[in-house]
Amino acid sequence: MSESTPTTPEAETNESLESASENGGSKTRQLLGMKGAARGETSSVWKIHLQLMKPITWIPLMWGVICGAASSGYYTWTWDNCLKAAACMLLSGPLLTGYTQTLNDYYDREIDAINEPYRPIPSGAISIPRVITQIIVLLLAGIGIAYGLDVWAGHNFPNVTAIALLGTFLAYIYSAPPLKLKQNGWLGNYALGASYIALPWCAGHALFGELNWKVVVLTLIYSMAGLGIAVVNDFKSVEGDTQLGLKSIPVMFGVQTAAWLCVIMIDTFQAAIAAYLFYINENLYGGILLLLVIPQITFQDMYFLRNPLENDVKYQASAQPFLVLGMLVAGLAIGHAGI
Repeated sequence: MSESTPTTPEAETNESLESASENGGSKTRQLLGMKGAARGETSSVWKIHLQLMKPITWIPLMWGVICGAASSGYYTWTWDNCLKAAACMLLSGPLLTGYTQTLNDYYDREIDAINEPYRPIPSGAISIPRVITQIIVLLLAGIGIAYGLDVWAGHNFPNVTAIALLGTFLAYIYSAPPLKLKQNGWLGNYALGASYIALPWCAGHALFGELNWKVVVLTLIYSMAGLGIAVVNDFKSVEGDTQLGLKSIPVMFGVQTAAWLCVIMIDTFQAAIAAYLFYINENLYGGILLLLVIPQITFQDMYFLRNPLENDVKYQASAQPFLVLGMLVAGLAIGHAGI
């Protein structure tokens, strides 16, 4: 006859607190659209709608607007400009990124049933008609605010609206058949990287200054680093992509080779932008940008290259802040140089 280990009230309390903490953290990840989300259901339909929009993905695009405002060289700290920037961040983040993520979840419901069955659509937490309604509402609201920003800024040509329409078109062909760009690892991930860096950057720049081909080209080059970040997101879906025949970079080249391709793209194209800053005599900004690449390389070695499948989120959390800070440095340099 075995004896059971006695449990003290203190131990029971600690276990309950740990369980509650883990459950709370998992539910937060679920709401934000992060890896490691709770498998349980939520009773709030509005939380489910928010979960579809993946709020964690809004941040880079909202930051891109700030970088664009900085690169314009004309942003000043007035109430009018602050409100314009806030409206442009609402456009780029919650509305059009929310539209993109909801659209992607709608067309990815089969693959999510394999990779992330707890997502709202494959779990049955939300009906397909409600999902389609959300897509339409976010799209119309985004285009409406984009046009309103053009009117507010007094544009003769609706630059912000054109950028928003291009972004929504890219989002559609990225997720939807027959093109479904995400089936092509290189083209799909570059479209994603450009949408996260070039489009919001150009929108912010156009809102406060004159958008020109040099700025567009520089943001498209910077988007090659965004391509590397986009590939990092593919590691969580390797199993489902393999089963459904999607040609993501990790599936085509293998996990370890794909990890090396990611870090090479991320580091190389940031270094290329730094070299350009030196070329236009923005030496201080170029030096700062190069210094910001060093911790990224460190975290790549510590986490990502050693175990891409397990450490993808940890790597992004530790290294990505240096990437986005580098974007602002580049934006400030471009604005200072008056390009």
